Amino acid sequence: MLATASQLVLRNIDDLTGNVLLVEPLADNLATELQHLAPQLTLSCYSTDAAVAASWSQDTVTLYRDVSPVFSDSFDTVVLFYPKSKEQLAFTLAQLKPVLSATTAVFVTGDNKGGIKSLSSHAQKLGLSANKLDNAKHCLWFALHGDFQQLPQAKAVSFDITAAGETLTLHSLPGVFNHGKLDIGTALLLDNLPDIGKGKVLDFASGCGVVGAMLKRKHPAIELFCSDISQLAVKATELTLAANGLNGTVIAADGLPAQPKQFDCIVSNPPFHTGIKTDYSIVESFIRDSSARLSSNGSLTLVANSHLAYLELLQQAFKKVSIVAKANGFTVYRAS
Repeated sequence: MLATASQLVLRNIDDLTGNVLLVEPLADNLATELQHLAPQLTLSCYSTDAAVAASWSQDTVTLYRDVSPVFSDSFDTVVLFYPKSKEQLAFTLAQLKPVLSATTAVFVTGDNKGGIKSLSSHAQKLGLSANKLDNAKHCLWFALHGDFQQLPQAKAVSFDITAAGETLTLHSLPGVFNHGKLDIGTALLLDNLPDIGKGKVLDFASGCGVVGAMLKRKHPAIELFCSDISQLAVKATELTLAANGLNGTVIAADGLPAQPKQFDCIVSNPPFHTGIKTDYSIVESFIRDSSARLSSNGSLTLVANSHLAYLELLQQAFKKVSIVAKANGFTVYRAS
Protein backbone atom coordinates (compact mmCIF):
# COMPACT_ATOMS: atom_id res chain seq x y z
CA MET A 1 0.00 0.00 0.00
CA LEU A 2 1.34 3.41 -0.99
CA ALA A 3 0.48 6.79 0.44
CA THR A 4 -0.71 9.28 -2.17
CA ALA A 5 2.48 11.37 -1.90
CA SER A 6 4.50 8.22 -2.60
CA GLN A 7 2.26 7.46 -5.59
CA LEU A 8 3.14 10.90 -6.96
CA VAL A 9 6.83 10.01 -6.73
CA LEU A 10 6.19 6.95 -8.92
CA ARG A 11 4.13 9.07 -11.33
CA ASN A 12 7.22 11.29 -11.76
CA ILE A 13 9.78 8.50 -11.64
CA ASP A 14 11.42 9.75 -14.85
CA ASP A 15 12.65 12.79 -12.88
CA LEU A 16 14.81 10.52 -10.71
CA THR A 17 18.33 9.71 -11.88
CA GLY A 18 21.48 8.10 -10.48
CA ASN A 19 21.99 8.18 -6.73
CA VAL A 20 18.63 9.09 -5.19
CA LEU A 21 18.06 10.22 -1.59
CA LEU A 22 14.51 10.04 -0.23
CA VAL A 23 14.16 12.44 2.71
CA GLU A 24 11.63 11.87 5.51
CA PRO A 25 9.45 9.59 3.34
CA LEU A 26 6.45 7.66 4.60
CA ALA A 27 6.19 4.20 6.16
CA ASP A 28 4.95 2.37 3.08
CA ASN A 29 6.23 0.21 0.21
CA LEU A 30 7.79 2.98 -1.89
CA ALA A 31 11.29 1.50 -1.64
CA THR A 32 10.12 -1.83 -3.04
CA GLU A 33 8.15 -0.15 -5.83
CA LEU A 34 11.09 2.04 -6.85
CA GLN A 35 13.43 -0.95 -6.93
CA HIS A 36 10.96 -2.84 -9.13
CA LEU A 37 10.17 0.00 -11.55
CA ALA A 38 13.62 1.62 -11.71
CA PRO A 39 16.28 -0.93 -10.76
CA GLN A 40 18.96 1.33 -12.28
CA LEU A 41 18.55 3.81 -9.39
CA THR A 42 20.73 3.65 -6.29
CA LEU A 43 18.47 4.37 -3.30
CA SER A 44 19.24 5.98 0.05
CA CYS A 45 16.82 7.15 2.74
CA TYR A 46 17.19 9.80 5.45
CA SER A 47 14.50 9.51 8.11
CA THR A 48 14.26 10.59 11.74
CA ASP A 49 11.10 8.48 12.25
CA ALA A 50 11.59 4.99 13.71
CA ALA A 51 8.59 3.49 11.88
CA VAL A 52 9.71 4.90 8.53
CA ALA A 53 13.28 3.76 9.10
CA ALA A 54 12.02 0.22 9.75
CA SER A 55 10.05 0.17 6.49
CA TRP A 56 13.10 1.43 4.53
CA SER A 57 15.58 -0.91 6.23
CA GLN A 58 16.48 -3.06 3.24
CA ASP A 59 19.76 -4.51 1.96
CA THR A 60 19.55 -2.41 -1.21
CA VAL A 61 18.85 0.91 0.57
CA THR A 62 21.45 2.97 2.47
CA LEU A 63 19.68 4.28 5.56
CA TYR A 64 20.56 7.44 7.50
CA ARG A 65 18.78 7.94 10.83
CA ASP A 66 20.83 10.44 12.84
CA VAL A 67 19.51 13.97 13.32
CA SER A 68 22.76 15.25 11.77
CA PRO A 69 23.69 12.44 9.37
CA VAL A 70 27.15 11.90 7.97
CA PHE A 71 26.48 11.00 4.35
CA SER A 72 28.82 8.53 2.68
CA ASP A 73 27.91 9.58 -0.85
CA SER A 74 26.78 12.49 -3.01
CA PHE A 75 23.39 12.45 -4.72
CA ASP A 76 22.10 13.20 -8.19
CA THR A 77 18.50 13.45 -7.02
CA VAL A 78 16.92 14.36 -3.67
CA VAL A 79 13.19 13.85 -3.02
CA LEU A 80 11.97 15.57 0.13
CA PHE A 81 8.55 14.82 1.62
CA TYR A 82 7.03 18.07 2.88
CA PRO A 83 6.98 18.02 6.70
CA LYS A 84 3.98 18.79 8.88
CA SER A 85 6.11 21.44 10.62
CA LYS A 86 7.19 24.23 8.28
CA GLU A 87 10.19 24.94 10.50
CA GLN A 88 11.38 21.39 9.86
CA LEU A 89 11.85 22.06 6.13
CA ALA A 90 14.61 24.62 6.71
CA PHE A 91 16.13 22.41 9.40
CA THR A 92 16.20 19.36 7.13
CA LEU A 93 17.58 21.26 4.14
CA ALA A 94 20.36 22.59 6.39
CA GLN A 95 21.22 19.00 7.36
CA LEU A 96 21.42 18.12 3.67
CA LYS A 97 23.81 20.94 2.69
CA PRO A 98 26.87 18.66 2.44
CA VAL A 99 25.22 16.68 -0.37
CA LEU A 100 23.32 19.45 -2.18
CA SER A 101 25.57 20.53 -5.05
CA ALA A 102 24.77 22.82 -7.96
CA THR A 103 23.93 19.76 -10.06
CA THR A 104 21.68 17.99 -7.54
CA ALA A 105 18.04 17.91 -8.64
CA VAL A 106 15.82 18.58 -5.60
CA PHE A 107 12.12 17.71 -5.63
CA VAL A 108 9.47 18.14 -2.95
CA THR A 109 6.23 16.18 -2.68
CA GLY A 110 3.37 16.23 -0.21
CA ASP A 111 -0.33 16.06 0.49
CA ASN A 112 -2.32 19.25 -0.14
CA LYS A 113 -3.75 19.00 3.38
CA GLY A 114 -0.23 18.95 4.79
CA GLY A 115 0.54 22.52 3.75
CA ILE A 116 2.56 21.97 0.58
CA LYS A 117 0.34 24.44 -1.29
CA SER A 118 2.30 27.20 0.44
CA LEU A 119 5.71 25.81 -0.57
CA SER A 120 6.38 28.57 -3.13
CA SER A 121 6.02 31.35 -0.56
CA HIS A 122 7.79 29.25 2.07
CA ALA A 123 10.73 28.64 -0.27
CA GLN A 124 10.95 32.35 -1.12
CA LYS A 125 11.40 33.17 2.58
CA LEU A 126 14.32 30.74 2.59
CA GLY A 127 15.91 32.40 -0.43
CA LEU A 128 14.88 29.54 -2.72
CA SER A 129 12.35 29.07 -5.50
CA ALA A 130 9.82 26.26 -6.03
CA ASN A 131 8.29 25.37 -9.40
CA LYS A 132 5.16 23.23 -9.46
CA LEU A 133 5.59 20.36 -11.92
CA ASP A 134 2.64 18.06 -11.21
CA ASN A 135 -0.68 17.96 -9.38
CA ALA A 136 -2.44 14.64 -8.84
CA LYS A 137 -4.01 12.48 -6.12
CA HIS A 138 -4.52 15.62 -3.97
CA CYS A 139 -0.73 15.99 -3.85
CA LEU A 140 1.83 18.29 -5.46
CA TRP A 141 5.24 17.73 -7.02
CA PHE A 142 7.71 20.63 -7.00
CA ALA A 143 11.27 21.26 -8.16
CA LEU A 144 13.24 23.28 -5.60
CA HIS A 145 16.04 25.59 -6.80
CA GLY A 146 18.51 27.99 -5.27
CA ASP A 147 21.67 28.31 -3.22
CA PHE A 148 21.10 25.78 -0.45
CA GLN A 149 24.49 26.56 1.08
CA GLN A 150 23.21 29.97 2.24
CA LEU A 151 20.69 28.35 4.59
CA PRO A 152 21.69 28.91 8.24
CA GLN A 153 22.55 25.80 10.23
CA ALA A 154 19.52 25.02 12.35
CA LYS A 155 19.97 24.78 16.10
CA ALA A 156 17.95 23.64 19.07
CA VAL A 157 15.72 26.22 20.72
CA SER A 158 16.23 26.68 24.46
CA PHE A 159 13.59 28.09 26.80
CA ASP A 160 12.67 27.97 30.49
CA ILE A 161 9.37 26.96 32.05
CA THR A 162 8.02 27.07 35.59
CA ALA A 163 5.46 24.38 36.42
CA ALA A 164 4.48 22.23 39.39
CA GLY A 165 6.73 24.33 41.61
CA GLU A 166 9.86 23.66 39.52
CA THR A 167 11.83 25.56 36.89
CA LEU A 168 13.28 23.62 33.98
CA THR A 169 15.33 24.51 30.92
CA LEU A 170 13.93 22.80 27.83
CA HIS A 171 15.52 22.18 24.45
CA SER A 172 13.52 21.56 21.29
CA LEU A 173 14.16 20.96 17.59
CA PRO A 174 11.95 21.74 14.57
CA GLY A 175 9.56 18.85 14.05
CA VAL A 176 9.27 18.04 17.76
CA PHE A 177 5.73 18.24 19.18
CA ASN A 178 4.84 21.84 20.11
CA HIS A 179 8.34 23.01 19.21
CA GLY A 180 9.60 25.83 21.41
CA LYS A 181 6.70 26.05 23.85
CA LEU A 182 4.79 24.18 26.54
CA ASP A 183 1.38 23.01 25.32
CA ILE A 184 -1.77 23.23 27.46
CA GLY A 185 -2.24 19.48 27.81
CA THR A 186 1.30 18.81 28.99
CA ALA A 187 1.08 21.74 31.41
CA LEU A 188 -1.97 20.11 33.02
CA LEU A 189 -0.15 16.77 33.14
CA LEU A 190 2.85 18.35 34.89
CA ASP A 191 0.56 19.59 37.65
CA ASN A 192 -0.91 16.10 38.12
CA LEU A 193 2.03 13.70 37.88
CA PRO A 194 1.94 10.47 39.88
CA ASP A 195 3.78 10.42 43.21
CA ILE A 196 6.29 7.65 42.63
CA GLY A 197 9.40 7.48 44.79
CA LYS A 198 11.29 4.69 43.03
CA GLY A 199 11.16 2.12 40.25
CA LYS A 200 11.34 2.14 36.46
CA VAL A 201 9.40 5.09 35.01
CA LEU A 202 8.75 5.69 31.30
CA ASP A 203 7.97 9.03 29.66
CA PHE A 204 6.34 7.75 26.46
CA ALA A 205 6.27 10.04 23.39
CA SER A 206 8.68 12.28 25.26
CA GLY A 207 8.81 15.16 22.76
CA CYS A 208 11.31 17.64 24.20
CA GLY A 209 11.58 15.60 27.43
CA VAL A 210 9.70 17.94 29.73
CA VAL A 211 7.62 15.24 31.45
CA GLY A 212 10.59 12.96 32.05
CA ALA A 213 12.70 15.85 33.31
CA MET A 214 9.98 16.91 35.75
CA LEU A 215 9.53 13.36 37.03
CA LYS A 216 13.28 12.99 37.62
CA ARG A 217 13.52 16.42 39.24
CA LYS A 218 10.72 15.64 41.69
CA HIS A 219 11.67 11.99 42.25
CA PRO A 220 15.45 11.64 41.83
CA ALA A 221 15.46 8.00 42.98
CA ILE A 222 13.45 6.75 39.99
CA GLU A 223 15.10 5.00 37.05
CA LEU A 224 13.95 7.20 34.17
CA PHE A 225 13.36 6.03 30.60
CA CYS A 226 12.13 8.31 27.80
CA SER A 227 11.05 7.14 24.36
CA ASP A 228 9.77 8.67 21.15
CA ILE A 229 9.31 7.56 17.56
CA SER A 230 11.24 10.64 16.40
CA GLN A 231 15.02 10.93 16.51
CA LEU A 232 14.46 14.69 16.69
CA ALA A 233 12.55 14.22 19.94
CA VAL A 234 15.17 11.79 21.24
CA LYS A 235 17.88 14.40 20.65
CA ALA A 236 15.77 17.16 22.23
CA THR A 237 15.08 14.99 25.28
CA GLU A 238 18.78 14.21 25.69
CA LEU A 239 19.57 17.94 25.54
CA THR A 240 16.82 18.77 28.05
CA LEU A 241 17.99 16.17 30.58
CA ALA A 242 21.60 17.33 30.22
CA ALA A 243 20.64 21.01 30.60
CA ASN A 244 19.01 20.24 33.94
CA GLY A 245 21.71 17.89 35.23
CA LEU A 246 19.38 14.88 35.13
CA ASN A 247 20.04 11.28 34.17
CA GLY A 248 17.83 9.05 32.03
CA THR A 249 17.88 6.53 29.21
CA VAL A 250 16.44 7.92 25.97
CA ILE A 251 15.27 5.49 23.28
CA ALA A 252 14.00 5.83 19.72
CA ALA A 253 11.12 3.36 19.36
CA ASP A 254 7.94 2.79 17.37
CA GLY A 255 5.62 2.04 20.30
CA LEU A 256 6.83 1.05 23.76
CA PRO A 257 10.58 0.36 23.85
CA ALA A 258 11.56 -3.32 23.94
CA GLN A 259 13.62 -2.84 27.10
CA PRO A 260 13.12 -2.88 30.00
CA LYS A 261 10.43 -5.56 29.90
CA GLN A 262 8.46 -4.03 32.76
CA PHE A 263 7.75 -0.55 34.11
CA ASP A 264 6.40 0.58 37.47
CA CYS A 265 4.93 3.76 36.01
CA ILE A 266 4.22 5.11 32.52
CA VAL A 267 3.38 8.77 31.91
CA SER A 268 2.44 10.29 28.56
CA ASN A 269 0.83 12.92 26.42
CA PRO A 270 0.38 10.34 23.64
CA PRO A 271 0.08 11.20 19.94
CA PHE A 272 -3.10 10.50 18.01
CA HIS A 273 -1.86 11.46 14.53
CA THR A 274 0.18 9.70 11.88
CA GLY A 275 1.47 12.58 9.79
CA ILE A 276 -1.55 14.82 9.22
CA LYS A 277 -4.16 12.08 9.70
CA THR A 278 -5.92 11.24 12.96
CA ASP A 279 -4.90 7.71 13.93
CA TYR A 280 -6.49 6.26 17.07
CA SER A 281 -4.70 2.94 16.55
CA ILE A 282 -1.56 4.52 18.04
CA VAL A 283 -3.11 5.22 21.43
CA GLU A 284 -5.16 1.99 21.36
CA SER A 285 -1.95 -0.01 20.99
CA PHE A 286 -0.19 2.17 23.56
CA ILE A 287 -2.89 1.62 26.21
CA ARG A 288 -3.14 -2.12 25.53
CA ASP A 289 0.65 -2.57 25.55
CA SER A 290 1.04 -0.43 28.67
CA SER A 291 -1.34 -2.70 30.57
CA ALA A 292 0.79 -5.71 29.62
CA ARG A 293 4.11 -4.06 30.46
CA LEU A 294 3.29 -2.55 33.87
CA SER A 295 4.22 -4.23 37.15
CA SER A 296 1.40 -5.60 39.32
CA ASN A 297 1.08 -2.33 41.23
CA GLY A 298 2.02 -0.14 38.27
CA SER A 299 0.07 2.80 36.88
CA LEU A 300 -0.45 4.65 33.62
CA THR A 301 -1.05 8.41 33.70
CA LEU A 302 -1.92 10.20 30.49
CA VAL A 303 -3.41 13.46 29.30
CA ALA A 304 -5.66 13.82 26.26
CA ASN A 305 -8.16 16.15 24.63
CA SER A 306 -11.38 15.69 26.57
CA HIS A 307 -13.42 14.93 23.44
CA LEU A 308 -11.33 11.83 22.67
CA ALA A 309 -12.86 8.54 23.85
CA TYR A 310 -9.92 7.46 25.98
CA LEU A 311 -11.92 6.55 29.10
CA GLU A 312 -13.53 3.55 27.41
CA LEU A 313 -10.19 2.41 25.96
CA LEU A 314 -8.59 2.60 29.41
CA GLN A 315 -11.47 0.76 31.07
CA GLN A 316 -11.12 -2.08 28.55
CA ALA A 317 -7.45 -2.57 29.47
CA PHE A 318 -7.28 -1.69 33.18
CA LYS A 319 -9.21 -2.69 36.29
CA LYS A 320 -9.17 0.77 37.86
CA VAL A 321 -9.43 4.05 35.95
CA SER A 322 -9.93 7.51 37.43
CA ILE A 323 -10.08 11.09 36.16
CA VAL A 324 -7.41 13.06 38.00
CA ALA A 325 -8.02 16.50 36.53
CA LYS A 326 -9.94 18.36 33.81
CA ALA A 327 -9.19 21.85 32.53
CA ASN A 328 -9.03 23.85 29.29
CA GLY A 329 -10.40 21.00 27.18
CA PHE A 330 -7.97 18.37 28.50
CA THR A 331 -8.34 15.45 30.89
CA VAL A 332 -5.70 13.61 32.94
CA TYR A 333 -6.47 9.90 33.45
CA ARG A 334 -4.82 7.43 35.81
CA ALA A 335 -5.19 3.68 35.31
CA SER A 336 -3.85 0.80 37.38
